Amino acid sequence: MAQVLSFETRDLDQKRSQQILNQLFPPPRTFGVRLWDGSELAAAEKPAFKLVFNHPGAIRLMLTPPIELSLGEAFIHGDFDIEGDIFSAISIIDDISNRTFKPGEVARLAREMFSLPRLPHRQPVGRSPAQLSGVKHSRERDRLAIQYHYDVGNDFYALWLDQRMQYSCAYFATGTEDLDTAQEHKLEHICRKLRLNPNERLLDIGCGWGGLAMLAAEKYQAQVTGVTLSKNQAAYANERIANDRLGERVSIGLQDYRDLGSETFDKIVSVGMFEHVGRDHLEEYFTQAYRLLKPGGLFLNHGISQRGSARPHGKAAHEEPQESIWQRFVERRLVGNGSFMQRYVFPDGELVPVSFAAEVAEAAGFEVRDVENLREHYALTLRHWVNRLEKRRDEVIATAGEMAYRIWRLYMSACAHGFESGMLNVNQILLLKPDGGKSNLPLTRADLYIRNK
Repeated sequence: MAQVLSFETRDLDQKRSQQILNQLFPPPRTFGVRLWDGSELAAAEKPAFKLVFNHPGAIRLMLTPPIELSLGEAFIHGDFDIEGDIFSAISIIDDISNRTFKPGEVARLAREMFSLPRLPHRQPVGRSPAQLSGVKHSRERDRLAIQYHYDVGNDFYALWLDQRMQYSCAYFATGTEDLDTAQEHKLEHICRKLRLNPNERLLDIGCGWGGLAMLAAEKYQAQVTGVTLSKNQAAYANERIANDRLGERVSIGLQDYRDLGSETFDKIVSVGMFEHVGRDHLEEYFTQAYRLLKPGGLFLNHGISQRGSARPHGKAAHEEPQESIWQRFVERRLVGNGSFMQRYVFPDGELVPVSFAAEVAEAAGFEVRDVENLREHYALTLRHWVNRLEKRRDEVIATAGEMAYRIWRLYMSACAHGFESGMLNVNQILLLKPDGGKSNLPLTRADLYIRNK
């Protein structure tokens, strides 16, 4: 009798799971589905990917609010898998977001979902979520947040980044370049924008593994100071600097940019660090950069931004649009926007619209000289990274564990979708510290696109 009940329960779980999937993704579907018992739900055409549910409670774990966090945790813990093209799989979230569910449909969906088995609490295996304490964006907490992400291991990042270990978007002149070439183009693009000259002092805020600092010294004969909060990055960069005999031109320190003293620089660059500063600390960030820069100097800030929200006429960029109580409930409690990234990827990371960043920079005293959006370049870069990560899956898992592999595969694929859809942007803002009205810049941008022979 017990065995009969067990079979009936399994059949019921399978039926409920199919009903939920049919409500969320009505047939004909463009992707395949395989349930834990091996049964498959057919796709309408040759699918680009297949969702694989590994046990009867998988869908419940995936859709329990906050949904974004639950989906992410269900994937990294192996409750479900994505076989095939993960980029196409990420895009199906839009299919749900663009649909309007009636209250009765939502109630029926919730009833079916909570009828599925509730499995025992997962035992932590591999990478634990970030658990930061103290004042947000204090020096100590920022150090811990940076090290949580970047100190996964240099060997891990080296498996799928380019030769110069660039962890920011590349620059694709045609879109057909390989990753190493495109990243080299990005570094050259930045140095040309800065009009970097021999023996100029360049500060690299958040210098990563030192790739930009080394190229600026090698090809432009600049004197470069780099700072990072990652112990692993600093150790790696200094080893490469010593091996390439660049110690007289490049120094990398394990230091917070806020603790830089009275020295000044001809040029400043910051690539991919801006996102860690925090909205409420951007004034401090731009004010410190302004203080460290000589009059007439240039500061290139390269960072991810979020698409700005529509505002009523007369509202300034620094005035956040007001959310209704219902909007806040849906976004934070039901959907959980950003919750997975905050726990497993970039704790304390914050994005702002580029208009807000430019306004804060101007308030600090800078003149905005140029703004470029490279979002298509970042989408291409992320696709390269994911493809390289997947090709070296076994090595990545052996180096950093399966959970790290799953986290980076998921988050980078989701980011690619964000850039392709226009929800995310990445902007290079070129800022000038005024010097009596003189800019010392060319009248046009033509020099940016003339490659050195």
